[in-house]
Amino acid sequence: MSVRTLTLVGRQGCHLCDDARDVITSVLTQLDANPSDFALVEVDVDSDEDALRTYSEQIPVLLIDGKVHNFWRIDRDRLLAALS
Repeated sequence: MSVRTLTLVGRQGCHLCDDARDVITSVLTQLDANPSDFALVEVDVDSDEDALRTYSEQIPVLLIDGKVHNFWRIDRDRLLAALS
């Protein structure tokens, strides 16, 4: 099985970003995911020019394997279905 990459684009002090991180962690725990199956990468939109230009009005943004999955509020059930 190849590693699935989850990229969370957000910023410091963003409560929705904190909520998104909690949802992602909860889903990975529920899946009983092996740490080698998933990589969670966080991108600070304020430190990345490309991310700022692309996502500044949508954060948090969750990408799965480089494709936008969801933004603003990460839906737990939708994420679970996408990763199952």
